[in-house]
Amino acid sequence: MSHLEPEAKIFACSQSVHLAEQIAQNYGIPLGKVTFSKYSDGEFQPSYEESIRGLRVFIVCSTFPSADNLMELLLMIDAAKRASARHITPVIPYFGYARQDRKDKPRVPIGAKLVAKLLETAGATRIMTMDLHADQIQGFFEKPVDHLFASTIFLPYVKSLGLDNLTIASPDMGGSKRAYAYSKFLESDVVICYKQRKVANVIDSMELIGDVKGRNIILVDDMIDTGGTLAKAADLMIEKGALSVRAICTHAILSGEAYEKIENSKLLELIVTDSIPLKKESKKIKVVSCAPLFAEVMHMVQHNNSISGKFLM
Repeated sequence: MSHLEPEAKIFACSQSVHLAEQIAQNYGIPLGKVTFSKYSDGEFQPSYEESIRGLRVFIVCSTFPSADNLMELLLMIDAAKRASARHITPVIPYFGYARQDRKDKPRVPIGAKLVAKLLETAGATRIMTMDLHADQIQGFFEKPVDHLFASTIFLPYVKSLGLDNLTIASPDMGGSKRAYAYSKFLESDVVICYKQRKVANVIDSMELIGDVKGRNIILVDDMIDTGGTLAKAADLMIEKGALSVRAICTHAILSGEAYEKIENSKLLELIVTDSIPLKKESKKIKVVSCAPLFAEVMHMVQHNNSISGKFLM
């Protein structure tokens, strides 16, 4: 191997081991060995159990709550830096704190910017992530960011459904760009839900912009948290005459009573990736793995190949 292409190894934080194993399998190498020592007070310390000197290290870790996941990633980056890894790339399928991308009211932090600086200070030389809540978060980094789109794995699935009278829907105004991108590739119409909130995670009202009567609807969003928005949108669309409503959400946070809301809603199916492990199974939830996408892009990065062909949106 050329000195310009150091050997690559893939490691995982404790809550992302299953996804990392799938990525490593698709990449064609075994998952690297790392152990975590824990103290009685909850403090932990990662340790690489093999040499990584001069290598390209990929660290797979979705930074969903609790904050221990982010702390694990920071410690692993620091450990890799101190073990003389040549390149350190955190692979963050779900980038936590991304909803804090701006000051939307006085005296609040910009959490996404803080996380970006923490990753760079720890020693990250490149960032790889998927479907950021806000595209501009890439600008918080001074290092290269590979921002992948789950549309590359969702679109083939949608096409395989063979739905007639297909319409793409956005559950809110902020997701309209994503909805239009999907509609462009699927050559379909677009409708948008207009919602108002008085407090976070609680919808005060919702209205529909566009006609859904006699249409098969697919809602698209970057994440699903409490499930309230999608459940309410699906129910509203069925009331307005839609034939069926499915939803595509990249990151399945599914907190609180989300599973119950999905089960009791008019949603026919919820399609998600495995960027965050499901807390439990549901007949309405289908998981499409993002591991092949990450493995392919990681292989391209390793061999200094262009990854622009992976950007469908």
